[in-house]
Order: sequence, then C-alpha cells, then structure tokens
Amino acid sequence: MDNLISFLIAAVLIGGFLAYYLRQEKKKEVKFREAAERGKIRSDGPQSQHPHINNNYCIGCATCTLVCPEGDVLGMVGGKAMIINGYKCIGHSLCAEACPVGAITMVMASPSVGADVATLSSEYETTIKNMFIVGELGGLALIKNAVNQGRDCVDTIGRRVGVNKAQTSALDLYDVLIVGAGPAGISASLRAAEKKLNYLTLEQSEIGGTVAKYPRQKLVLTSPVEFPMHGKFKKTELSKENLLEFWGQVLKRADFKCRTGEKVENIAKGEDGIFRVMTVKGEHRARHVILALGKTGNPRKLGAKGEDLPKVMYRLIEADHYVNKKILVVGGGDSAVEAAMGLASQVGNTVTLSYRQATFSRIKERNNQRIQEFIRKGKVKVLFNSNPVEFRQDSVLMDVSSKPQTIPNDFVWIFAGGEPPTAFLQKIGVGFVNRDITTEGSKEAKGAKQGVLTPA
Repeated sequence: MDNLISFLIAAVLIGGFLAYYLRQEKKKEVKFREAAERGKIRSDGPQSQHPHINNNYCIGCATCTLVCPEGDVLGMVGGKAMIINGYKCIGHSLCAEACPVGAITMVMASPSVGADVATLSSEYETTIKNMFIVGELGGLALIKNAVNQGRDCVDTIGRRVGVNKAQTSALDLYDVLIVGAGPAGISASLRAAEKKLNYLTLEQSEIGGTVAKYPRQKLVLTSPVEFPMHGKFKKTELSKENLLEFWGQVLKRADFKCRTGEKVENIAKGEDGIFRVMTVKGEHRARHVILALGKTGNPRKLGAKGEDLPKVMYRLIEADHYVNKKILVVGGGDSAVEAAMGLASQVGNTVTLSYRQATFSRIKERNNQRIQEFIRKGKVKVLFNSNPVEFRQDSVLMDVSSKPQTIPNDFVWIFAGGEPPTAFLQKIGVGFVNRDITTEGSKEAKGAKQGVLTPA
C-alpha cells in the first residue's frame, strides 16, 4: 500500500512538472512566433554570414538556441529551430558547430541585403588586377574572417612576387601596400613580414581600426583563429583590450611597418602596372595593394544645428574620463546603448539616450536586457520618438514626439552609423555587382567547422 501511494505521489509530481514544462514551452513558442512576425516588418535581414536551417534534418533539440551569444537570433517553433531575429546575427557560426545532426550551415546574405559589395574573385582580387579587398568591406563581419582573409591574400601576393621578384627590387617600390590597420590589415602585415616582403601599412587613425573604437571590455573575438607570426590563438573569448594588447606584443616582435595618421586620398594604376597611392602626406608606389578599410568609414552626421560644437563627438574610448556630467547619447543600436550604459556607470553622470524609433529593435538580446535594467534603476533615461534639433553650449533642444524639449547638457555622443567607403572605391575604379555568394559562405563555414582556417 505504501509503495502504491509513493508511486501515485511520484506520478502526480512528474505529471505536474511535465505540464508546467509544456506550458512554458508553449509560451516560448508564442513569443518566438510573435518575434518572427515582427521581424517580417523589418527590411534588413542578416547582414552577412548567418545560419540556414534544414528542417528535414532538424530534430528539435534546441541546442542551437542555447549556444547563440546574441540571445534570440534562433528560436523553437513547432518543434523545429528557425530564425527569429535574423538582423541580430553577426555570423559566429556556433549554432552550426553545436548542431548534433548537421542541420545548420552558414550562408551569406542575399545580394539584395548585401548591396554595394565589390566584385571579388575567390582570391579577394577586385576588378583591378593586383588590387585586393579583405575584411568587413568584402562582406564578412567577423574578426576571424578578416584575419584569415588578410593572411591568405598575402600568400597569393607572395606567390606572384616570387615569380616577378626581379621587377620589385627598387627601394621605393613596395611589394605590397596595405591600407588599414584593423584585424585584416594587421594580419596581412604580419604575413608580409613573415614572408619577408617589402611592405608598408597605412592607417588614417590608430592601429586596431574599428576594434580600437569599441567600448571598453567589449567582447570582440569568440572563435579560435590563426594569427601570422604567432600561430593558433585558442582563446574563445577576448575583450577589446586583450586583443589590442596581444596585437601590440606580436607587432613589436615583427617590427611592424605602419604609418598612422596617413589617410589615402586616391590610388591610380599606371600602364606599367605600378600603383601610385596618394595620401595626405605624400605618394607611395607598389606592385600590389590590399584595401582593409573596414565598412564603417566616416561617422554619419545628423545635420542638426550646432553639431560642430566641440562637445559633440562620434566615438567613445574611455567612459571613465567623464564624471559628474550631463550626457546625451543619440542612437538606438548596440554602440549607442553600450556607450550610454558605460557612461551611466561613472560617478555622478546623468545620461539620456535619444532614439528616433518607438522601441529598441536592432540590439543584441543581452544589451536589451541590460539597458532595461539601467532604465528600471533610473541610471539611463530613454527618450523614444526623439531627435536632436539644436546643440547648444549648455543644453540640447530635442523634438520628443513632435514636442520641443530642452535638456541641460555637457557632452553629446552620436552613434548614427558610418558612411561606407563606396564612393572612394568607385573613384579608384573598383567594380561592383550583385552576386549570390551563398555557396562561398557555406563552403567557408564548413571548412571552419572541420578545422580548415582558409576561406573559400
């Protein structure tokens, strides 16, 4: 009798747990369906490499949804995984690696999404012979892809230089000139040094490129990658500071030949095949050119009155340099939200975040959770449906839901994206075309999953 009672109690408990679990899963599915429907309203889908799920193979284990570092890119609907917020995906490929049945492959965004992508060969060569594009500007956003491309591009150039070495003996003629010292440019430079090529790297701002402009402690690397002159870098998580420190150590050993503060204004190729690279400081000659410019370009301005005041800035390096200040952050993306939270964490700051939309719709899930907590605790005040009208010495005139509002202010940061270097590329003659590079993206992802670091 006691055994029967124990059995019935256990059955009731298990039944209750299963019922609760099923209710929670049903709630999650409803939430995912609603998110997927909201996502259909957006015109911007995945911006680069993203998962493609074959539902014929998906077994509904939900592993992919658990490993995604962006939070809610994937969700379970009808017992199958599907893309819920594709625009948040930045191509980590951890979901594909974790899928136990191989139902996920990484593919590239469609040509309509990846517009203004330069025409590139499988060796990253543009329509201009011996001019190459690597990194984010070529369509792939991840640091590991930029590193791989910079390295492999120089391997291609090394083979060509080897054939024509006698022609590049002039001291003022470089084997390769690299424009940009971000992840792709640094990787290319290290490989050029490793191969003893006569090279020069030009950077218009500071070494590190876009990475150097990230907020403090931002995670910038989540996959192992092979760096020239170092070997396999196995750490799976790395902050901005850690990566810049690592690069500094490697570049010091490599006698890094880089000139900062030298912006390239034009590139022309002569009939002899030699490139003339014109900068704000002079001119350089090279047999090969690698463009590792990144995609952001110059910061996009709002065009508001007073935007040229010294207090208005477009990048935040050290948030802890600003204390006891009244601060306005403009923008609704991850950079704006992260900057607002970083500034709000400093002593005495009053931070207002202005966003032209009615709600955050394009930030990572972890950032969304954090900013909601900052709002709840009163650390950040958010003005939705708002736009700055005029920046003044000690205040900002805002349009908030079509009503004027003046807020006291010491500093302003604007995060409205950047102007891509498309016009520059067109000026120097690089061709553009809409192309379906899904097959290339899939091939690269499969190679990475098998431990092959060379992109297609």
